[in-house]
Amino acid sequence: MMFRSLYQAAKAVTVSAGSEASVSGRSWAEASYTGACRAFGGTTSTAAQPALAGDVEWTPAQSENLPFMPSSRRTGVIAVKVGMTQAWDKWNMRIPLTVLWIDKCQVTQVKRDETEGYTALQLGCGSKRDKQLNGRQIGHCKAAGVDNKRKLAEFRVSQDAILPIGHELNAAHFVPGQFLDIAGMTIGKGFQGVMKRHGFKGQPASHGNSLAHRAPGGIGACQDPGKVWPGKKMPGRMGNKRRTVQSVWLYKMDPLRNLLYVRGQIPGHKGNFVEVKDAVMKQAHQQPARPLPTYLGPALSEVQTAPPSEKDPFDYQDA
Repeated sequence: MMFRSLYQAAKAVTVSAGSEASVSGRSWAEASYTGACRAFGGTTSTAAQPALAGDVEWTPAQSENLPFMPSSRRTGVIAVKVGMTQAWDKWNMRIPLTVLWIDKCQVTQVKRDETEGYTALQLGCGSKRDKQLNGRQIGHCKAAGVDNKRKLAEFRVSQDAILPIGHELNAAHFVPGQFLDIAGMTIGKGFQGVMKRHGFKGQPASHGNSLAHRAPGGIGACQDPGKVWPGKKMPGRMGNKRRTVQSVWLYKMDPLRNLLYVRGQIPGHKGNFVEVKDAVMKQAHQQPARPLPTYLGPALSEVQTAPPSEKDPFDYQDA
């Protein structure tokens, strides 16, 4: 947490008589086209400029998305891994799906080149009581005009993808059929041997082998070099590491419940937080049209599904 940025964000907060905080600043569209990113926190008067709180009503001029440029880089979201399910397409092919829930994901801080040296958005997800946070964390959320957040994460963005503090991201930020990169902490397995940790086949099961069936075998060399080389595969702690699954296909999006259905597995336990963003290994022509900086239109009510494949997977005549 950057306290210098926190102080600058606190200057843009106006607390009313009812202790309701709102962040003042210019509209997102105006700041994006002029390049003045500092406009979101440049005044402490709510009468001079429109408020940019989470419940702001976007005008028709502000609801228009910008064209997606090759240098555009959108923000991601923080989601909760709910579990796995399955679906069947029109060819009766089973699709294993992981369900992700976006729980009150809001912008808590905007980091700019002038202060931090790079452009990024800090997002917060979930909720916590005051007794579960320290004073600095509570003050950071109050300065942004949002509720206490359980998880904070940062996403690098381009200048045309900056969002105001307090803006809430939902499932409509992504388009069914696009590819995503999902990062999270893998399931911890504790201290494990080489057969489970590295896939060793083990020692012979008979013919004189005693109590060494799962042993790694020789780990060193001769007197020269007289040491075990760094990186040798040996027993140790397994799992509980940050891993990213790239180019995960988004099958379905539920805007009412803020759910994302992605194909395949992702790292982590049920209930763990994961970071979801656009795939970096896919070019613009390999992705469907995505809203920039996010979806700003009217609220969606229907579940959207990726278009099915037109090729029959059971037709092997063309193979």
